[in-house]
Amino acid sequence: MSLTMAIVMMIGAWLLVAAAMLWGVMRIARRHHHPAPSAAQRQPLDKPDNRPASSPSA
Repeated sequence: MSLTMAIVMMIGAWLLVAAAMLWGVMRIARRHHHPAPSAAQRQPLDKPDNRPASSPSA
């Protein structure tokens, strides 16, 4: 086997391993994805402040 063929095979094997790892990561990410809550389920941002009003320091 020539040097050129060995280098081409090494690059091909590296690409194959990289593609397999990417496929695995995408598969796991797709399985564990939690969709964002819809607008009806979100809490409003302008909730009243329930903290007691602080008196100004004298």
